[in-house]
Parts: sequence; structure tokens; C-alpha cells
Amino acid sequence: MKFIFGPVNSRRLGRSLGIDLFSDKICNLNCIYCEVGATASLVRQRALYTSTHAIIEEINVFCADPRRLDSVDVLTITAKGEPTLHRGLGEILRHVKRVTDKPVVVLTNGTTLMAPDVRQELMVADIVMPSLDSARIESFYKVDRPAAGIDLQEIIRGLTLFSHQYRGRLHLEILFVQNCNDSYQDIEALLAVIKPMRLDRIQLNTVIRPPADFSARPVSSDKLAEIGKIFHETLAVPIDLPFAPTDQGARTLPPADSIKTGSSSLDETLGEILQMLQRRPCTAADINRTFHLGGPDKIEQLLEPFVNSGVLQLQDHGNERYYQ
Repeated sequence: MKFIFGPVNSRRLGRSLGIDLFSDKICNLNCIYCEVGATASLVRQRALYTSTHAIIEEINVFCADPRRLDSVDVLTITAKGEPTLHRGLGEILRHVKRVTDKPVVVLTNGTTLMAPDVRQELMVADIVMPSLDSARIESFYKVDRPAAGIDLQEIIRGLTLFSHQYRGRLHLEILFVQNCNDSYQDIEALLAVIKPMRLDRIQLNTVIRPPADFSARPVSSDKLAEIGKIFHETLAVPIDLPFAPTDQGARTLPPADSIKTGSSSLDETLGEILQMLQRRPCTAADINRTFHLGGPDKIEQLLEPFVNSGVLQLQDHGNERYYQ
């Protein structure tokens, strides 16, 4: 499938079936930490960037198989970029709610919530997970590198307005980058703008996977825990911490039906692995947790030909080695 991937194991959501609205990265931010890679061309306008009909057809195929549907806990609307920029988002969300009773999650960078049509479309989702990495303009530009004309104060107003209109679960994510948005001035500014919002959870994160800009460094676990304590004591909201488990040189991945190993089921699984790696870098252990192929050593053996041929690249980040 072109738009559906997984299910993948999410520490936040369980077994999550991803529905990626874009074939290529389309975003209004060029975040230094983005695991998808740099944004080649920043866009602000909503448009039909992909075929809504094609996405719905893939959803129908997946949901028509009860065994496959039973294997997932949630369906997650995401994108290589910002999914609310796709004008078909509302139609896709309404269709998913018609064909399954599984919870539907939307991941968004939160930049478009001042738009009434975006807020209205998101109302049918069970969980919305927007981001807000900074409330200070200097840090916002340093970390999120927005398209021209994007106003941080408008983003904050949109998030606040949506938080009081929306009746589902709202989980705000904040990603801290060392020496970019992790100062005490940044934390105080975030607390001030978040306090008026109605939130169910706040998820604090840092740079874990290989980022778009390799100058982006993670904050320490001790500092993130300290920030989490400050947020919890000030806001009285549950805090989650990550203490659990188109790059120019990249080549286009082959279609799944061109991968041959001699086993049709393994061919299909390898195709799914390659599609997943288009969307985020993963370690062998990450891949094995999703596909259960006998351990990281087996994953490395299976993927070695794709590394040798240049289809996949290995990238060391922190103490881990990632396929991308």
C-alpha cells in the first residue's frame, strides 16, 4: 500500500496503523529535529496534495479484513509533513469513523488550528496530538524554521481556542533540543501560554532518531525529567517522558512487488519494512518489535542486501544504529 503502513508499536498508542496522507514531504515547518528529513519546499496553503479517493480505497481494503483490523489498537492520521494541509483530511476522518470503531488519532504540528475549517474537521477524531516546541520567537525560529508568514502568537491562539472547543482527548507534545529551546526562559514562556489550555496530557520529548539537521542534539534524561517535574507541579497535567523503549543522497525505494526472497509472505513483510523506513529511521530492534522476525540479528541479515545495494543507509545516532 502507498499510504497505509504498519501497524507499528507506539509507546503512546499501542499497535498503531499509520495513514500517511502524502507521498512526499509537504510541510510549513522545516524542524531541525525532523526524522523524515529536511523540507524541500515550504508551503502554507491547504490543497489536495494527494488523491483522497486513493487513500480511502486503501483504508477500505485494510478494514475489510477483520484479522488485520483486530491487530491494531488505533488508526493514526499522519504525514510526511503536516497532515492538516491536505484538504481531504475531513473526508478521510469521517470515512474512517464510518468503517471502524477503532479510535482515530491525528498527529499535527498545531500550526493551522486558527483556521475554522481545520478545527471543525478535527472534531471527529478521538485523540489529537498537536505540537508546540516554543513560546519564544527566537527559539521557535531556531527549532521549527517556519515558512514565511507563520505567526507564533497565532499558533498559540489557535491551540488555545481548539483546546476549549474540542471534546476528544488532547495530548500536547513538546520536543526539546539542546541549547535551542531548553532554557529556563523557554520553559517559563511555555508554562505561561499552556496554562490557559485544556489538555489531557503533555508529552515531553527530545531528539532520539537521526534528525534532519545533525546539529540538533538531545537534552539529557535528567534535564528532561526536571522539566517534566516543573510542568507537572505547575500545570497539574499528566506528563509523559520518553524513557522507554527526502535526503539528497537517498535512493528511491523499490516497490514492494519488486522485492523477491522466495517467500511471498516474507516478500510482503520486507516491502512493509521498507515503506516504514521511508517515514522514519528505525533500529533493528525497532523493526523486530513491529514485525517479530526472530530478533535484531535476523533483521540485520534480511536488510543487509538493501544496505549493500544502497537502497538503505545506516546512520549512527547516539548509541544506536538506524536504518533509513
